[in-house]
Amino acid sequence: MKKMNTAFQINKKDNVAVAVHGIQEGEVKVVCESSHYNITAIGNIPKGHKIAVQDICAGEHIVKYGVDIGVATKDISAGQWVHLHCMKSFCDERSSHLDVMTGAPSDIAYL
Repeated sequence: MKKMNTAFQINKKDNVAVAVHGIQEGEVKVVCESSHYNITAIGNIPKGHKIAVQDICAGEHIVKYGVDIGVATKDISAGQWVHLHCMKSFCDERSSHLDVMTGAPSDIAYL
């Protein structure tokens, strides 16, 4: 049986939700407080990562937990994966130097 694509919007002010399981491209049920709504995922999103629940323009803040956690570095469409490739974190100044998939730093040369 296929798992339902589900994401959790932590605060109703958030413009992103968190993937409960790995999300496959297609319909996603977004749960927020005592309600839910559906959006369409544009591509696959790893478990625990963010999905945009509305369009976010470049320069606009990424809101999670009801607080600004970063800024969009390019336009992000509703349903798109939100991660280091399209945002800069306010919480980690080195985030722009980390590999998107592994988290390994790209600004350090190892011998």
